[in-house]
Amino acid sequence: MQNLNLAMIGNCQIAALIDEKAKVSWACFPGFDGDPAFCSLLNREDCDSGFFAVEMEDHQRSEQQYVENTPILRTVMHASDGSSLEIMDFCPRFSQFERMFHPVSMVRRIRPLSGSPRVTIRCRPAVDYGTSKPQITSGSNHIRYVGREFTLRLTTNTSINHILEERPFILHQHATLILGPDETVSESVGSLGRSFFEDTRHYWQSWSRGLSIPFEWQEAVIRAAITLKLCTYEDTGAIIAAATTSVPEAPNTVRNWDYRYCWLRDSYFTVNALNALGATKTMRSYLRYIMNIAVTSKDGFLQPVYGITGRADLTESTVPHLSGYRGMGPVRVGNQAFEQIQHDVYGSVILSGAHYFFDKRLVNSGTAADFHQLETIGEQAVACFGKPDAGLWEYRGRQRVHTFPSMMCWAACDRLAKIARHLDILERGAYWQKHADHMREQLHQHAWNPKLNAFSESFDDDSLDASLLLIHELGFVKADDPKFKATVETIEKNLRHGSHMFRYNNEDDFGFPETAFNVCTFWYINALAALGRTEEARELFENMLNHRNRHGLLSEDLDPVSGELWGNFPQTYSLVGIIQAAMRLSKPWEY
Repeated sequence: MQNLNLAMIGNCQIAALIDEKAKVSWACFPGFDGDPAFCSLLNREDCDSGFFAVEMEDHQRSEQQYVENTPILRTVMHASDGSSLEIMDFCPRFSQFERMFHPVSMVRRIRPLSGSPRVTIRCRPAVDYGTSKPQITSGSNHIRYVGREFTLRLTTNTSINHILEERPFILHQHATLILGPDETVSESVGSLGRSFFEDTRHYWQSWSRGLSIPFEWQEAVIRAAITLKLCTYEDTGAIIAAATTSVPEAPNTVRNWDYRYCWLRDSYFTVNALNALGATKTMRSYLRYIMNIAVTSKDGFLQPVYGITGRADLTESTVPHLSGYRGMGPVRVGNQAFEQIQHDVYGSVILSGAHYFFDKRLVNSGTAADFHQLETIGEQAVACFGKPDAGLWEYRGRQRVHTFPSMMCWAACDRLAKIARHLDILERGAYWQKHADHMREQLHQHAWNPKLNAFSESFDDDSLDASLLLIHELGFVKADDPKFKATVETIEKNLRHGSHMFRYNNEDDFGFPETAFNVCTFWYINALAALGRTEEARELFENMLNHRNRHGLLSEDLDPVSGELWGNFPQTYSLVGIIQAAMRLSKPWEY
């Protein structure tokens, strides 16, 4: 049965998901949001295309792990006769000619370890989201898979006919498979695969050595950091919400969404995590993507989500040719959220952009001109404050004056005031502070609910929302404020299920939520730590780490009873949650 016990390889251009038997079940070309040539993750298990498998005859068991501090996946397969083999899967990434080399390619290096292992290689890409199969041509050392939007070339030093006919053969020596653009490989495939492997391993291990990590939970943080980096689209700096589309948030709920895009609401959390890691180059690229969108927006208006190149139109449609994860369709392409009104985006962009002005590690600090561009975004925050929107959780069938988006509008004005004072533009500082003070007063008047003894989900409402666990992190209240303590306690009484946190407890467009939202659990953990309930927070954090899959990755959602992962995978929100909670809770290095 399909599951999310998958490993992710990638190179900040493409990504692939690989199961425990070394089958590539998900990979899009030529980028994260492209056509999934390997799409069997979202199709019937007996489907005859959409995967790239290396099958071992009489396979008995497998062992799988990443090469230390890299996204290079090592799979060892054992057969019943005692023979074994090793597969190294990775996407090349390293510095070459003073620029980063990250082609639309993946490499599979297979070598015998013992005995005479027999293997069958099945490379069966699909075209147009599983609609059809590519045209296949071949040469002396390659196979071409010709589709409407892309052509892939598989170059190898093993028998082409064995692959074309899917005929079993004895693996006597190292076999290298390079799947990538329709370009001739003009050198030894084996030598090229070996050099790609060495250079890619060196790049990632060097990158990992440059991270700022906590004393405790180092392995978990490094794996989360590497995977967060893999979700970065190098060309523009965008960071996708997840590598997949349409993995359901819960079984048979049609809560199936396409997350292969960049949500501005995530920017504040992601930038903070990258800052804490010291991954300033990745952070700077992401800030560049955000600022490019912000400064080119009309009158400061922002959508909640954009494509990885910055495109605005993400029209949503369904794909009838794919049955869905475990048959739980629909499979969606695009995301209707781009049409929604979500007021928290203005605060997210300004909170992220503030790093330009205060982080001295960034080569180019923010200027007065940059500040004035952000002010256009701030004016939208002023205009939107106290008005209905779809909320952080993108309700499709209702609009309310949601508290968290309103608080993010406050944060936008509060940070603009701080930036203005930092730049010694005192008049503008006073202007933005006046707006922030007014919004603060309105939030305390309309969002604080004495009956609930908590900040409510919406103005003058009785609902609860886990996003209000963040009011201390946003700086709206201090950790010793009685309203913060009361809000946390009220939310935990109503939204906590076992050791996990739900987003809300009211009915939405699709009924009542059935799974916990992983990042909300991390928000709760951080809130407990802020209140001094550190031992409780550490216990819950350890529990969340135990719910990662075998490769240290998390999806968006989790069944609080069975512990099974649901939702798109791997989820950057969840990775950020691991990083931030570990940084907050770890004992100091001096310990």
